[in-house]
Amino acid sequence: MGIENFHQARWDEPIIYDLSHEGERGIHVPQPEPEVRDAVGDVLTSIPGAVRREDAPNLPEMAQQRVYQHFLRLSQETLGRDLIVDAGQGTCTMKYNPAVNERFVSSPKLSELHPLQDESTVQGVLEIIYNLDLYLRAISGLDRFSFQPGGGSHAIFTMAAMIRAYFKEKGEERDEIITTLFSHPSDAAAPRVKGFKAIVLYPNRDGFVEVEALKKAVSNRTAALFITNPEDTGIFNPAIREFTDIVHEAGGICCYDQANGNGLLGITRAKEQNFDMTFFNLHKTFASPHGSGGPACGALGVSKEFERFLPVPLVGYDEESGRYYLDYDVPNTIGKVKEFYGVIPAVVRAYAWIRSMGPEWLREVARVAVLNNNYMFRKLLKIRGLGAPFAEGKHRLEQVRYSWEGLARDTSVGTLDVQRRVADYGNHCWLCHEPWVVPEPFTLEPTEAYSKEELDEYVSMMARISEEAYEDPAFVKDAPHRSTTGKIVDHSYFEDPDKWAMTWRGYRRKYKGYFEPRR
Repeated sequence: MGIENFHQARWDEPIIYDLSHEGERGIHVPQPEPEVRDAVGDVLTSIPGAVRREDAPNLPEMAQQRVYQHFLRLSQETLGRDLIVDAGQGTCTMKYNPAVNERFVSSPKLSELHPLQDESTVQGVLEIIYNLDLYLRAISGLDRFSFQPGGGSHAIFTMAAMIRAYFKEKGEERDEIITTLFSHPSDAAAPRVKGFKAIVLYPNRDGFVEVEALKKAVSNRTAALFITNPEDTGIFNPAIREFTDIVHEAGGICCYDQANGNGLLGITRAKEQNFDMTFFNLHKTFASPHGSGGPACGALGVSKEFERFLPVPLVGYDEESGRYYLDYDVPNTIGKVKEFYGVIPAVVRAYAWIRSMGPEWLREVARVAVLNNNYMFRKLLKIRGLGAPFAEGKHRLEQVRYSWEGLARDTSVGTLDVQRRVADYGNHCWLCHEPWVVPEPFTLEPTEAYSKEELDEYVSMMARISEEAYEDPAFVKDAPHRSTTGKIVDHSYFEDPDKWAMTWRGYRRKYKGYFEPRR
C-alpha cells in the first residue's frame, strides 16, 4: 500500500462571532398560544433576581445554513482516528471505537438520565456499572472498582489520597513514594499534590530499574510504589514481582499504573504481580474515544484490604430484592473525588466492548497489539536516522519510544520537524515527552486495530520523510506545506501568559482592533 496523496482542507474559517449579523436567525420559535401563556404565567418569577441576567446573552446571530457550513468546514480541517492511521498517538491507545457504541450512549434511554434520579428509576445503568466492576475484577484480579476518577491522573491522585488515609489510620508517618523515570509523569506528580515526596529511579541500559536501586530507595518513609509496566518505552520489567515484594517488606503499598493495558489483556494481571491498587483508562484500553484528554474515566481497582477507603458511592446489588443500589456504606471512605459515580458514557462503551469481545478475544487484542507493534518496530529500525534506545535486539510490548537522534545529527532535522511534515501526509506523530530523556523522541503504538497494509503505509511515510531530510533538510524544516496552517515561528503566544486569551470575549478585550469582523 502506497502513501496517500493528501492535502488538508484549508478554509481560513473565521470565529463564528465574526460571521454573526445582527437580526439574522436560524429558526423562529413560535410564541405560545394565549391560553397556554395565561395558564402558565410568568415562569421567570420563580428565578431569584440575584441570579437573573441583566442583559441578553451575547450569542452569534446566523442563518441555519451558515451555521451548518461553518461547522462542516471546521470538521474538514480536523484529523482523527476515523480518517487516518493514528499509530502516532503513542501512550494513548488510539484504537478503533465501535460506532454502534455511539448509538448506545446517544440513546435517550441513557443521555436523558440524570444522576440525581431515584435509584429505582436508573436500575439499568446501575446494572451496567455493577457488571463492569465484575469484569474488571476478573481482568485485574483485584476485588472492587470505582469509576469516579475522571481519568488516569485523577485515578493516581485518588490512590495517593487512599494511601494517605491508610497510613493516617495506622498512625505511621510515611511521606515518600517511589516511581521510575519511564513511568507516566503523573505517577510522580499526582502523589506530590497529596503531599508526598517523589523518588524517581533511573533505568539501566535495558530500560528498567535495577532491583538494587529500588532496595536502596525504600525505607520506613516509603508509602508506596507507583509504576507503569510496561513503561512508556514499551519494555516490560521482568523483575516486577520482586519490586512489589521489596516494597511490601518495607511496609509500603504497590500501585499499578495500567492506563495502557492493551498489550496485557488476558496475559498478565495486577494480582499476580502482587499489586494492591491499579487503574485502567476506559478511554484507552477499553474502546471509549480518547477525546484528547476527555471525556475520560480512570477505573480504579483495589484489593480487599483497601476497599474500605474507596470513594463513594459504589454500586451494590441486593439479591433478596433483585435491585441495584448506591452504596455509601464504605467505612473509611476518602469521600467523593468527583461528582456522582463516573463518566457514564465511557462506562457504557467499555461495558459494551468487553461484552462484545469476551475473554478469548480480549486476549486476542493483546496478542495482535503486540504483534503489530513489533512488526512496525522491526521495519522502522531499517529507516536511516531512526533508532530505539534501550533493550537492543529485544521485543517490546504495545508501543516503542523511538528517537530521531541520528537524523538530527546528520541533517539537523529533528523530531519536531518530522512531526510537522507528518501532517502533510495526513497523519500524526506523538511527541509529548518533556523533558527529552530520550533524544529527539517520538512514540508509536499501533494497537490491534490496524491492518498490515496500514502499518506499511505509516512506515513508508516515515521512510519517505527520512529520505526528504537527507535530500533537502530545509524543505522538511519548513513543513507543513499541505496542512491547515503553516509553520508557527512566533511561539511567544504559547510561552507569555500576558498574551494568553482563554475565551473569545477575553481575546477581543486584549486584542481589540486586531482585525475587523466580516460584514
